Amino acid sequence: MKGSHRIIVQNKRIRYDFEIRRNITVIRGDSATGKTALVDMIREHFENGSASGVELICDKVCTVLDGRTWAGQLSMMTDCIVFIDEGNDFVTSNDFAAAIQDTDNYYVIVTREGISSLPYSVEEIYGIRNSGKYGTLKRTYNEFYHLYQMTDFIQTVKPKKVITEDSNSGFQFFHSICEKGGKVRCISAQGKSNIFAYVVDNLNEKILVIADGAAFGSEMEKLVRLMKGYPNIVLYLPESFEWIILSAGVIEDSESEEMLKHPEDYIESKEFFSWERFFTAQLIQCTQNSYLKYSKRQLNPAYLREKISDRILAVMKCIDLA
Repeated sequence: MKGSHRIIVQNKRIRYDFEIRRNITVIRGDSATGKTALVDMIREHFENGSASGVELICDKVCTVLDGRTWAGQLSMMTDCIVFIDEGNDFVTSNDFAAAIQDTDNYYVIVTREGISSLPYSVEEIYGIRNSGKYGTLKRTYNEFYHLYQMTDFIQTVKPKKVITEDSNSGFQFFHSICEKGGKVRCISAQGKSNIFAYVVDNLNEKILVIADGAAFGSEMEKLVRLMKGYPNIVLYLPESFEWIILSAGVIEDSESEEMLKHPEDYIESKEFFSWERFFTAQLIQCTQNSYLKYSKRQLNPAYLREKISDRILAVMKCIDLA
């Protein structure tokens, strides 16, 4: 499955109207915010159709996955939008993560905790609130909102230390840039799950965390909570380092330019478990016969040439690593 899909589900009391555009969407929030009501309405409509009193409008089949027999249920689901309510512990298991990797479904998961086994985007974590749109009508309109608001920096960020999530080409690029400037130290956390510990160990410095926003969702809650007490911590979460390069315009490729406007229309969920993987594959493909040939593991020195590196850094607006 690919593309964005609008879902309208309603009965006489409640209406939900939202759009999903990636293979994993996470709904967070406290009790009584309408999360379980949404899943229940999806289930009722799937099992009983119009007789349920629920109206559902979507271009894809919407269904619910739950219980001990989840694996068997999942094996029969294809090209569906699959809703999973909180309380289903299997969603945090490695078995579930492995089982959905090669499916062509989209998944909407209700949970109160981060799911470290799944690479979901910071952009696709939502809460639900009552918008009051229907005023005096009896029906309540529940709308989704981004739980973490990612905004552009207003003032220039000048860190003393940069922490990246891995030691691949992204780290090698930023380490070289920082080393050249001589005033900023760049270190690798050796994995996104280690970033929090590295930040805690460096709370006395002005820190810039650079990580792949396309797969960083599970790490956000504890970092955002920490940042409330330490304004010297700044997060920069592009989709991935490869996305930065593609956005920099250093590669003349009209297809990539179009793709960056609406990635969801190009990314097949069965082939790419996260958008980060897609952007990596796209960059490798469009540079394979050029001097900018890209490798995930080892940075091509061509990307450190001043004209190229300046254009890459220009994508990172208001961040000064000099």
